[in-house]
This record gives sequence, C-alpha cells and structure tokens, in this order.
Amino acid sequence: MTAWITRHLQTLIGALGRLSQHKLATFLTTLVIGIALALPACLHLLIANAQTATGNWNRAVDVSVYFKMPTSVDEATRVAERLRQRRDVAEVDLVTADDALKEFRRESGFGAAIDALTSNPLPHALVVRPKGEYATAAHLEELAGDIRGLPSVELVQLDTAWVNRLQAILEAVRRGVVLTAALLALGVMAIVGNTIRLDIQNRRAEIEVTKLVGGSNAFVRRPFLYSGVWYGIGGAVIAWLLTAVVVGVLRDPVSRIAGLYGSGFQIQGLAPKPTLILLGAGIVLGWLGSYIAASRHLRQIEPS
Repeated sequence: MTAWITRHLQTLIGALGRLSQHKLATFLTTLVIGIALALPACLHLLIANAQTATGNWNRAVDVSVYFKMPTSVDEATRVAERLRQRRDVAEVDLVTADDALKEFRRESGFGAAIDALTSNPLPHALVVRPKGEYATAAHLEELAGDIRGLPSVELVQLDTAWVNRLQAILEAVRRGVVLTAALLALGVMAIVGNTIRLDIQNRRAEIEVTKLVGGSNAFVRRPFLYSGVWYGIGGAVIAWLLTAVVVGVLRDPVSRIAGLYGSGFQIQGLAPKPTLILLGAGIVLGWLGSYIAASRHLRQIEPS
C-alpha cells in the first residue's frame, strides 16, 4: 500500500511538473475552464444574494388573518400561539388594532381625520408565514382553510395566483441554472479531453516504448488522469477568483443602491460549502474528461 501511494504521489507531482513546462498553454487551458466554471457559480451567487436582499422570497406568500370585532387581544394571542405550533408555520406576527391604527396614521397623512374617530375601526390581525417547504399553492390553501375554520376569524387573505407565479419563477430559474451548469460541465470535459488528446499525440513515441516494455493502458493512462485533475483544480481556483472579482466590483454600487432604499444589504461572495463544491466539480470534470480521452486514444497506440 505504501508503494502504491508513493507511486501515485510521484505521478501526481510529475504531472504538475510537466504542465509547468508549458506555462502559457497550461494557463490558457485553465483560464477557459475557469471561465466555464465561473458562470454557474455567478448564477448561484445571483440567486443567493437576491434571496438575501429580499428577506427570502418565502415572505411573499404570507397569509393575512383578520379577526372579528370585537375580538380581544388575549384571544388573538391565543390563536397566534396555536398557529405557531403547526409544523407548516414558520412565524406568526400579531398586529393589534392599536398598532395598526398608529401605523395607518403615520403612513396615510390623515392624522386629523383619524383623531376624529370615536372608536378604532380596525381589527386585530395576524401575519402567518409558512415554512419554505410548505410554500406551495396546495399547502397554502390547506393552511388558509384551517384558519378560516377558527370561530374568531373574519377574513383570510391569500394571493394564490402570486404563489403560483413565484413557484413558476423559482422552478424556471432553478432549471436554468442546472441546465447551464450541465452544458458548461460538458464544455469543461471537452476542453480537458481535447488537451489530453493533443498531449497523447505529442508523447506517442514515449507511450509506444512504455507499452513495448510491458506498461499497461492503465499505467500509461495514470499521468494523463492526474494532468486532468490539475487542470480541474486550476480551473476551479480561477473560477473562484473570477467570482471574487465580480463581487468586489459590484459590492460598492449594490451597497449604494441598497442604501438609497434604507437597507444595509451587502453582496456576499461564495460561502465555504459552495467553494468546496466548485473545487470538487473541477476535479471530477477534469478527471472524467481526461479519462474518456486517454482511454479512447491510448487503445489506438500500440508498439510496431
């Protein structure tokens, strides 16, 4: 086992040394791979930062609950606590009639007219926010139906049309990202495979001699596989650097725009988990591309 590990480490380092002998060609290849990997990474950042900036899109599917009058604050509080116990509810906010009237006075500009009222015409209300996995039209309709059945509830407002549109948008974006990532992954494999094919042709005489003295296809293929791994690692590192540059360029303008809307939002870069996924994707794609190319072309080379 020690000898096997040592041999693989030697081949790994040897592959890196051979690539370093052709610095420009290696850099251009890894740069193209990095650009291909950076595109889905930037799309991921776009979606992640958009969700953060909007306070999570699931807030767009809140359920508004209005109580009958005159329902007491204690009864509204008991209903809120009851709804918080449901497995499909993430958060319940109680808006009392007094708080709603104060907010209306502040936002509407009709303070004098409101002061002329002898009683508060607004009811107590709840804002029910479902959990993300339950933010579908079917689950929301079920939740709204259960709330309507409560004796103290007068009205439940739920915009299911917006929920359907939101789910359609999220599904389209998700599929678009997956499709883009799949196409670019095929592109990375093609780039690595073509590079390995050219390397095999340039080392044809060396391969023939190795096979002549008993080297198997697996033995001959090993350094090319590690070359593909290095291409993948280099491409992933460049992709991470490109996303960092994009985040750095956009951070100040986005922060200024957010500040104009009274928000302290700042665009964020790749988190540790997506970074590891990016690195792993580069390694796997580099290995697969080199394996396919090397396995195909090495079979065609035999010592004469």
